[in-house]
Amino acid sequence: MIIGFIIWSIVAIVFLAIGFSCRRSHEPAGFFTFVKPPAVKNVEEYNKAVSVLWFIGTAVFEIAGLPFLFQEQNSPYFIFLIVALMIWVIGMMIAYLRIEAKHRK
Repeated sequence: MIIGFIIWSIVAIVFLAIGFSCRRSHEPAGFFTFVKPPAVKNVEEYNKAVSVLWFIGTAVFEIAGLPFLFQEQNSPYFIFLIVALMIWVIGMMIAYLRIEAKHRK
């Protein structure tokens, strides 16, 4: 399952890169695909909050993938991993909506 963890880590690196690009952006960073970013009061503060969301989300994502190193293929644990990832995605969306509400003009 080393290959599974390597692929998982590559996805985490992509999320980390999204966080860095949000931090360096001079325009409001979008979160949802095909949705225009909101008009915000302070672009720098908003982008920093969004990038922190991506950094924390990446850390949680990578920690959730650690069992790939210790589980056998087709382990029942992966059902819990799928449920945890659904909760992670919903948590990321809720956190972003709170950030957007706080920084919206």
